[in-house]
Amino acid sequence: MKLSGELKAFEGRLGHRFAQPALLVRAVTHSSMASPTRDDNQRLEFLGDRVLGLVMAEALLERDPSAEEGQLAPRFNALVRKEACADVAREIDLGAVLKLGRSEMLSGGRRKQALLGDAMEAVIAAVYRDAGFEAAKQMVLRLWGSRIDKVKDDARDAKTALQEWAQARGLPPPAYVETARSGPDHAPKFTIEARLENGACESAQAGSKRQAEQAAAKALLARVEAG
Repeated sequence: MKLSGELKAFEGRLGHRFAQPALLVRAVTHSSMASPTRDDNQRLEFLGDRVLGLVMAEALLERDPSAEEGQLAPRFNALVRKEACADVAREIDLGAVLKLGRSEMLSGGRRKQALLGDAMEAVIAAVYRDAGFEAAKQMVLRLWGSRIDKVKDDARDAKTALQEWAQARGLPPPAYVETARSGPDHAPKFTIEARLENGACESAQAGSKRQAEQAAAKALLARVEAG
């Protein structure tokens, strides 16, 4: 199989030349383009998630030999979550080579965080299947770059931190309520309010519910910790 010019250029951005080009084609094929003769990237995504996890777990252990599990876990989660994968995907313009069905394309699929994150994991798996773990590891370390060195204990997500704050004071877990949604379907904006039983609350807006919840939790945590 010969790759298109766009995919050849993407290989350059990725830093890996495929001995089995069909793997790359499959990795960038969304389920909306699947057919009896064309596989999508879902199975590769499943595998890539595990490869990424192993690379990051090993990298974190090597970079901080004295860190305890309680410190490593939030750092790990920050590096492997969908937001991080999507950020890397944007840096190498993975969206430009995604193979999408018409409906996904019209709804802005090339910019969607979930699609980009899933495709990034699939690409990692494709490199792993094409050239082995060491090749996949080196690519991941190169693409994630300084993120690995910069991630700190505060990488623990805000929702977890807020829940722990509440539990330590005998309060039930925070509630997250969607109070507004605006914008077109392909670029929505969600407003989420984080609420504690003691009446404290904060709102935030973002392009996904998860991001808005995290931002609202961060704002509320800062407020209650400030006293």
